[in-house]
Amino acid sequence: MSYKVEAVPDSYAALGEGPHWDVDRQSLYYVDLESAGINRYDFKQNKVYRAKIEGEIFASFILPVENKPQEFAVGCGLRTVIVQWDGVSAVAKVTRTLFEVQPDLKENRLNDAKTDPNGRFYGGTMAASGDIFTQWKGELYSWQAGGQPNAIRSKVGISNGLAWDVKAKKFYFIDTNNHEVLAYDYNQSTGAVSNPKVIFDLRKIRPEGPLFPDGMTVDTDGNIYVATFNGGTVFKVNPSTGKILLEIKIPTTQITSVAFGGPNLDILYVTTANKFDQPKPAGTTFQVTGLNAKGYAGVNLKI
Repeated sequence: MSYKVEAVPDSYAALGEGPHWDVDRQSLYYVDLESAGINRYDFKQNKVYRAKIEGEIFASFILPVENKPQEFAVGCGLRTVIVQWDGVSAVAKVTRTLFEVQPDLKENRLNDAKTDPNGRFYGGTMAASGDIFTQWKGELYSWQAGGQPNAIRSKVGISNGLAWDVKAKKFYFIDTNNHEVLAYDYNQSTGAVSNPKVIFDLRKIRPEGPLFPDGMTVDTDGNIYVATFNGGTVFKVNPSTGKILLEIKIPTTQITSVAFGGPNLDILYVTTANKFDQPKPAGTTFQVTGLNAKGYAGVNLKI
C-alpha cells in the first residue's frame, strides 16, 4: 500500500493541535496551542487563515458552535470560552465563558477536547508546568448544553486523544502519561461511558523508550489512528485485536493529532509540533492521501 505525505502550505504552528474538519466550510480548523492561535485551512483556496485570541495565553482546542457560523468553543487555560471569529481576520475575541473546570488548580490547563456524535463536549486537563509527563493532576470531563461539567475520570496525566465509534458503541481515550489507549462502552443516547479497558499499549511496541500517544481519530471501518508525540508516526490500529495495521511515517518527530477531512473525508490531516528546537519541517500540518480509508467529519458543539 502506498500512501503520500505532503505539507499543507504555510501551515506552521509551533504547537499545532486539535484538527477539526468542518464540512459546511470545507475547512480544517486547528490551534497553535501555546500562542492562543486559531487557524483555518480553506481546502478550496489551499490557504491557511490564522488569528490570535486577544488577551489569552493558550488555545488548546477549537470546536465550531452549531448554528453560529462565527462562534467557536476554545480551551483557554481552565476555561472553555466562546470566541467570535469570521475565519479570516487576524484577531479573534472572547465573548463569554461557557464553563470552567478545576478553578483551584491554577497550574493546570485544558488540553485536547472534541464533540461526540451528538454534539456533546468531552475533554480534559493536564499540568501546565514542571515535568508534565510525571504528573497526574488532570481530569476528563463531559459537558452538554444547559448542564455542568461531569468528571468521567480523575488522576489523569495528560488528557489527550478522543474518538467515538457509534457502530461498535465505543469511546476511545488517551492519557499520554500511561502510554495506553482505553476503550469505554459508550451510550450515544445519554453520552455515558463505562468499563474502561486497555486496547493498545505503546510500551509494548518500543519498550526501550516511551512512545507518547497523543491525538487520535477513527475511520469508518472502526480502526483507530494514534499520533505519537516523539515517534514520528501515526499508528493505524485494529481496536479489537490491538494489532498495528499500518505505520504512517511523518517527516518530523512530534506528531500531535490527526483528523480525516477533505471533500470525500479520505485525507488524513496530521498536526505536529516544534518544541525544543526541532529541525524543519517540525510544526507543519501534513495531509496523507492514498490510505484507502475514510473518516468522519467533526461535529459542531451544541450549546
